Amino acid sequence: MIFRLDKRLIFPDPLRAEADGLLAIGGDLSEDRLMLAYQNGIFPWYNEDTPILWYSPHERFVLFPGELKISKSMQQVLRSGRFTVTMDQCFEKVVEACSAVERKGQDGTWITNEMKHAYRRIYTKGHAHSIEVWVQDKLVGGLYGVQIGSVFCGESMFSLVSNASKAALITLCQSGAYKLIDCQVYTEHLESMGARMVFRKEYMAILQNKKV
Repeated sequence: MIFRLDKRLIFPDPLRAEADGLLAIGGDLSEDRLMLAYQNGIFPWYNEDTPILWYSPHERFVLFPGELKISKSMQQVLRSGRFTVTMDQCFEKVVEACSAVERKGQDGTWITNEMKHAYRRIYTKGHAHSIEVWVQDKLVGGLYGVQIGSVFCGESMFSLVSNASKAALITLCQSGAYKLIDCQVYTEHLESMGARMVFRKEYMAILQNKKV
């Protein structure tokens, strides 16, 4: 059963999500609702021609920083000093770049103007972060997401040159700030770097800082 949200600041029990993870429809992208969603393992994912859709997958595709795999070729790229990596230097540009990237098998973007404004608001409150990758003074890659305690909920990444998004993710993992990177959606690219599926129970235990 898919729940319809109203103005009340509540979500249904994530265990009641559909098989594909769809839990609820409607509501808004206010700071309070977004943060409540992420704190309960729920995230918005929709496009311009649909209402807001809220998901809570029964399994999560995640990356534990200690399980990060860096190929020998990527190690050489990092040692070369080709990239300069920064954090929270141009959040809005990273979000804009992520929304503009064409992705295989996807028509358009889920990063709507409404979502851009919403994540900008929580960024200004310190709840969202970006990693930027530069070649000289040109932004060539990066990622952004929401921080809930020691969990980084990745929203999107982009790469205009080879290996730039990998450099961003590696920097995030090696920052020491997170126990878990929530990748949300499976990709072969992330699997090759060590990401794997975990059940909701394990994910929520880490999110809520409880013992598994």
